[in-house]
Amino acid sequence: MIIASDTRIGPGRSGRPDAAVQSLRQGPERDRSPRPRARGNDGAGPLAAGGMIALFLALWLLAAGGAQAQFQEEDRLLDRIIAVVGDDVITERELVERMNLAAQELAQRGVRPPSQAALARQVMERLIVERVQLQEARRVGISIDEITLNRTMEDIAAENDLTLLELRNALAAEGMEFTAFRQQIRDELTIAQLRRRQVENRLRVGEQEIDDLIAAESGAIDRDVRYRLSHILVALPQGADSSTIAEAREKAEELRARARADEDFAGLAISHSDAPDALEGGDMGWRGAADIPTLYARKAILMRPGEVSQVLRSPNGFHIVKLVDREAGSGLQVSQTRARHILVSPDEIRSERDAEAQARSLYNRIREGAPFAELARAHSDDSGSAAQGGELGWLSPGETVPAFEDAMNELAVGEMSAPIQSQFGWHIIEVLERRETDATRDLLRARAQEVLQNRKLEEETELWLRRLRDEAFVEYRVEGLDS
Repeated sequence: MIIASDTRIGPGRSGRPDAAVQSLRQGPERDRSPRPRARGNDGAGPLAAGGMIALFLALWLLAAGGAQAQFQEEDRLLDRIIAVVGDDVITERELVERMNLAAQELAQRGVRPPSQAALARQVMERLIVERVQLQEARRVGISIDEITLNRTMEDIAAENDLTLLELRNALAAEGMEFTAFRQQIRDELTIAQLRRRQVENRLRVGEQEIDDLIAAESGAIDRDVRYRLSHILVALPQGADSSTIAEAREKAEELRARARADEDFAGLAISHSDAPDALEGGDMGWRGAADIPTLYARKAILMRPGEVSQVLRSPNGFHIVKLVDREAGSGLQVSQTRARHILVSPDEIRSERDAEAQARSLYNRIREGAPFAELARAHSDDSGSAAQGGELGWLSPGETVPAFEDAMNELAVGEMSAPIQSQFGWHIIEVLERRETDATRDLLRARAQEVLQNRKLEEETELWLRRLRDEAFVEYRVEGLDS
């Protein structure tokens, strides 16, 4: 099995706030999620292209009064258009291939797949949301250059202990075309950059918000407790009338009752949830307090493992949350590094290649004697630290993204790094001091800031996706695929 690197996008990822260091901050560690992968038949009965699904789609077409559809052999699956999304289309082949993959992933996790109709609707919705985001990325000028894509592919190969050639051969052996896999990685990098620009970079956390959270939920912040949550979303369209709201609430209450009656929560989520992670059984993975959406946070803290929440209301619809498990972690760290940096980020004008070239030019100028602080003020794209000459203050472990922290930790005091890449762009890092100190109060505020940042990110991402989806033109060419 080939597992791609952890460039997964979606709710819960950290953003880049305005203040110093926050452009680099990340939430607490969570379970790594598999990237697009190709698997062989593991005996769990994945759906075969042109088999059951072709029959299923053929019956839909006949019911819609379409042309005479006949059963397809696996190698003769038609590229029939089944939906139009803006200026793009989704074909029957794409839907079947993604349903195959989804069924295989569910089987590997030991989860019984939903009905073919439910699976088709969930996969179709995921395809539509992907298309809408990629179209928005093209509209605002986001593209992934070949250097960035090649570097990511090399990282994926390295994480699987393979060369690029061996990765290509392994994918072929598992039935996946290398070009298709490469395009999927390009699409996900594009979506990740779009979300950073349109959601993460706009989030702001105020000092008063931090103070209020510490006062209200310090017990959840000052202990390393992790929660494993699953959820179900019954979505509401924008501008829903009272009858639509009532129907959605009734459906949510029914699902909650079934979950509390010990019906499989993952199966309910797969078949009925409107959330992006429905096909994962609503599994949100292991999360610290900093990664739990505001709507769920206090419930998760108070719930017992195995307990199902009341129906919760948000602007997106009605939510049901299950606390699967809870575990305690290690204590707070007190080893700190004082550092400064210059960040050069790609944007609609500056490509990844140009950003790297500019960072290397600044690095060479500093080595030749140019003042670090002056170049940071003039050229750094981290507005919070640029005004301070690139100063990030005292950094504790876990406060910066891994690529930045790993590079910083390798530097001696007074040493400067060559440009290194993170998800935000290219950094030049200089270590100014190191110390061992009791940083409990500083870490408490940092964690409170992470809590607010990540809660806002998850909520804003859901709203942003819902808005993009509601504003998109979608025409279904087959009945039964719309949710």
